[in-house]
Amino acid sequence: MEVKIDTREKFHVITIKDQALTANMTEELGNCLFPVLEKDVKNVVLNLQHLQQFDEPAASYLANVQQQFYERNCSFVICCLSEAVELALDKLGILELLNVTPTESEAWDIVQMEEIEREFLGGEE
Repeated sequence: MEVKIDTREKFHVITIKDQALTANMTEELGNCLFPVLEKDVKNVVLNLQHLQQFDEPAASYLANVQQQFYERNCSFVICCLSEAVELALDKLGILELLNVTPTESEAWDIVQMEEIEREFLGGEE
């Protein structure tokens, strides 16, 4: 699997360069995503602009990864889905489980808003 990782102040943008995401690629994807949780900057924007197809286990895996990030108070936002991928995720009932934005810029905004929310809520405890 070919990925590009771009680190910003509050998040990492991980772009999958492949056109397909399959179940047998999820372990490799996890090897890119989960080490981020051990870093100072723990939030991820997953850019899927190149993705044209995936299988159901891979789609379910993304929902699981997102849940694991949020359980650790970290953001995980997916952006730039093709229309075909978005429709397929919707058909599987997985789209509504994911934090998805149309553009990378909007994903950055979500991460920054969630960071502010965590800081605010953390200050009241």
